[in-house]
Amino acid sequence: MSRYIGPVCRLCRREEAKLFLKGERCYTDKCGYERRQYAPGQHGQSRRRKQSDYGTQLREKQKVKRLYGLAERQFRGYFHKALRLKGQTGENLLVLLERRLDNAVYRLGFACDHAEARQLVRHGHFLINGKRVNIPSYLVRANDVIEVAEKSRKIQRINDSLGSVERRGVPKWLELEKAAFKGVVKAMPAREDLNQSIREQLIVELYSK
Repeated sequence: MSRYIGPVCRLCRREEAKLFLKGERCYTDKCGYERRQYAPGQHGQSRRRKQSDYGTQLREKQKVKRLYGLAERQFRGYFHKALRLKGQTGENLLVLLERRLDNAVYRLGFACDHAEARQLVRHGHFLINGKRVNIPSYLVRANDVIEVAEKSRKIQRINDSLGSVERRGVPKWLELEKAAFKGVVKAMPAREDLNQSIREQLIVELYSK
């Protein structure tokens, strides 16, 4: 699967939204998006033409895709899965993305960004209900217990991230036991628990064409 390895601040500027792709740096005055709030490239500061409906839908899809660090094929797969579930497709899509293990690890504060969370999961540093899981796309369920493996609790990156978890906060559908390096999935995420700036209906309209 292809992976973006360029400067991630460029992605925030392209989507005109702060996606928090560089962890703690995004909370400082060194944040690239805060310092240059215009599109990247040679003509980024020039006046832009009015965006079409398709362009607006595309940008919303790209924003969410980059927020969770997914490739197009993977993201489209989640959309088709959400389409088959009962309820509103847009909300189903966001809930599926939130339930990813790498996202839950990030939301609990064990990693400073999604990319780091994915890497830590890949390297087998987390247990689900006592069993090691190294698949970032694993979907957590209500009452699942996510904990850092005993041998991994001395990893500096995990400890540094936990040290600043209060700044980010933990969503209501998760519960963090910081001292025990453990988190519990209290319930499935609801729409009001998720990013309110996402207009998921635009993504549904884009893929429905």
